[in-house]
Amino acid sequence: MGAANEQIRVSETVKRKIERRRRGNESYNDVLERVLGEQDSGDFEDGFGRWSSDEADRVREERRKSKAKRKRRMRDRPTDSA
Repeated sequence: MGAANEQIRVSETVKRKIERRRRGNESYNDVLERVLGEQDSGDFEDGFGRWSSDEADRVREERRKSKAKRKRRMRDRPTDSA
């Protein structure tokens, strides 16, 4: 690969993430090319619109019930004595 002719600024957080992904003597560019070339698990919005409204409502209701059940269990559990 030739010498870089442009620079980009990244935050310290992004720099640390790139550094953690480095293998051997890879340059930052090598890491980015490898990571960007990997098959992603998909974009954030890929799953939107896949459920019907009825299915989404059913899932929401089940989540609500599960949350209420967890809260009841936490409320009803015996307290630890000191």
